[in-house]
Amino acid sequence: MRAANGGDAEAYERLLRAIAAALRAPIRRNLLRAGRSAADVEDVVQEVLLAVHLKRHTWDSERPIEPWVHAIARYKVVDALRRRTGKFDLSIDEFSETLAAEEPEPSASPGEVARHLERLPTGQRSVVQAIAVEGRSIGEAAERLSMTAGAVRVALHRGLAALAKQLGQN
Repeated sequence: MRAANGGDAEAYERLLRAIAAALRAPIRRNLLRAGRSAADVEDVVQEVLLAVHLKRHTWDSERPIEPWVHAIARYKVVDALRRRTGKFDLSIDEFSETLAAEEPEPSASPGEVARHLERLPTGQRSVVQAIAVEGRSIGEAAERLSMTAGAVRVALHRGLAALAKQLGQN
């Protein structure tokens, strides 16, 4: 690492290869024991190498590098275990029929939508139109309507609640 931090690119490449080779087995052992896949192992090894690269300036050259690298690896394994808790790999073949489902037909015609929107107060109508009909984000709607994002959220909530009430009465 000293040579790598000094600008020796070949030494840096050798260091990263050595780190990857040394950590792959212990990371594999920890992740597979926790029920993770081999792909997760390579992901964590790459995360460790990236962290070493990004944080290499924090390593104290007066101290050994192994404990520093092992600490990074330990935190990356813990992060991977937290991030993937409760998830597991499934073959997509089992879900091919479900994934091919067609889009449902809209339940209201554009005329019906316009008629219901007309019953809303102007501010709520503008917000619901921009977000629910035109597909704008909260930020885009706020900018377009010269409102704060919070005011847009409130108007959207109130407008949708009023629409739900209208539809319940019809």
